[in-house]
Amino acid sequence: MTNKKTFDPNNPCLFCHPKPHEIIKETEHALLITDSYPVSPGHCLVIPKRHIQTFFESSAEENMEFHQLIQHAKKWVEENHKPDAYNIGCNNGVAAGQSVFHLHIHIIPRYIGDVENPKGGVRWVIPQNASYQLPEVK
Repeated sequence: MTNKKTFDPNNPCLFCHPKPHEIIKETEHALLITDSYPVSPGHCLVIPKRHIQTFFESSAEENMEFHQLIQHAKKWVEENHKPDAYNIGCNNGVAAGQSVFHLHIHIIPRYIGDVENPKGGVRWVIPQNASYQLPEVK
């Protein structure tokens, strides 16, 4: 039997105490931080200072600042990484893949060729339903 501790990002909450060197910008209600495990160069997160689990619990004031920080993230990423596109989103609940139970909005820069066929984008969260054909226009 081992006494080796496993990392739990929720105890203490990873986003309640971000590392100062991760912070890109701060507002009254939210932070823009770099992602510790980026899926692409420039991947960053918007997190509320208030500990809430999902986007649906956020206030109008928080949402306004989330929008401002997402816009700032785009500017910061473009200055530092020159992406071709973006995915923006958050996981709300275990069934959606949420593993850190403090709301965090991903800003994921995308680059031509980073995946073979990016069509469908966020639809790939359920791979068997990701691919689609647009109806022919007559």
